[in-house]
Amino acid sequence: MKTAILKYREVTQTSIFKPNYHLNIGKRSLASLLDKGVGCVPLGSIVQKVYTGGIFKRVFVKSEKTGIPYISAQNMMTTNPLKFAKLISRKYTPRQNDMTLKENAILVSCAGTVGNIRLIDASFKDIIGSQDIIRVIPNSSDYGFIYAYLSSNVCYNYIQSLIYGSVVPRIEPNAVANIPVPIFPESKQQEIHNLIVESANLRVEANRLLEEAENNLKSYANLPLLKTENYDYFGARSGERKVSCFSKNIGQIDATTINAFNHSSRIEETKQLIKKACATIPLIEVLDDKKLFSTGSFPRIEVDSERGIMLVNQKDIFDTIIKGKRISRRKVKTDNLVEYGEVLIAGVGTLGENETFCRAIFANEELQERLVSGEFIRMKTSDKYLSGYLFAWLRSDYGFRLIRNTQTGTKLCRPIPRLLLQIPVPILSETQMKEIDELVKKAHTYYHIANNKETQAIHLVEQEISLWQQS
Repeated sequence: MKTAILKYREVTQTSIFKPNYHLNIGKRSLASLLDKGVGCVPLGSIVQKVYTGGIFKRVFVKSEKTGIPYISAQNMMTTNPLKFAKLISRKYTPRQNDMTLKENAILVSCAGTVGNIRLIDASFKDIIGSQDIIRVIPNSSDYGFIYAYLSSNVCYNYIQSLIYGSVVPRIEPNAVANIPVPIFPESKQQEIHNLIVESANLRVEANRLLEEAENNLKSYANLPLLKTENYDYFGARSGERKVSCFSKNIGQIDATTINAFNHSSRIEETKQLIKKACATIPLIEVLDDKKLFSTGSFPRIEVDSERGIMLVNQKDIFDTIIKGKRISRRKVKTDNLVEYGEVLIAGVGTLGENETFCRAIFANEELQERLVSGEFIRMKTSDKYLSGYLFAWLRSDYGFRLIRNTQTGTKLCRPIPRLLLQIPVPILSETQMKEIDELVKKAHTYYHIANNKETQAIHLVEQEISLWQQS
């Protein structure tokens, strides 16, 4: 049970009498700074604007000619939100200027999961953001510092005290605008700002390198642009799209599956297109002796102690900074931790076009020696093939659709391993595959360095606040 002694003025200054509001760690931490005479100013007084785009009817389309990428509060924390973005109509989306996310703006999730913070960098600027995202428009000289402060544990906890609502928790822009910001020494503020700027630039470059790797792979393999007619999907319907109807001989169906989705004529034609364009081998021949494997099951008893082991699940692994949760080491086998260069596939989920299910992950320095949940399908390449190259293929639109084609299930779907092992993998020249592999690994090293710089900046914020509290 949490208890504390409140000053009379702390209660009378507000009409809120909820214990969680007054006992909130972030709120009490910032209140203690004020008591010690540390100068604080409202966030709204040092930024240009704090607002949401407002509520509007969303009309989604399938064509990039008529649509603009749209991200939700749920997907804004991913390493590359554009991979999960829907297309919202250019014609029917009102107040596009307010809804558009500008470079260096800071996003605050304000409904459902409240208090997630994201900085808009050059790799996904000028797209439309959900109405469940608060935009903080900082000045060009200190956006890095403002972002690091809002991302700190103290500020995150403070934001939790501002939540209202029971079914869907929410916060309002005016509440965010009134968050107190301690006045940091100019040199410290600049140091923090510079670290965030360097981090953002590294992520932009990493995203560019991954796109270059994917584009080069498809160019070297002579693969044309993949169209919606080339695969089956569960996205926005269109009257122009032909109904998929086909027949199969009994000899073409075995005991593996009788699901029509797995026997799709569209995907079969796409596979033939790939095989005509370049040499291919099935995925099973690219992998080492373990083929496909998983971490397995184990008890998940959450603990606060640093002695616990960090567990990463599908919800966390696509985030820019992977946080995971700590669980007890009791009965958890630690001989199957992730190794650098592994390729993982999100192995459980639903078939929504913007879901993480069947998307690939490359195990970089960030994931090395981490414990991942048993829902991931894991694989390692043999000595003859390069893991970065395999990841680039499975990450591509071709690879993603081929993996999705192997799914089975109704509510929660899973790939059928036997089908997954048979998907074709293009085989290019050794020089070309090495080039793509190096681009992928370089990009993921940049992600790792960027995360370290961001973590360092946030630590400097928290360290300064801690020093004030101790003085």
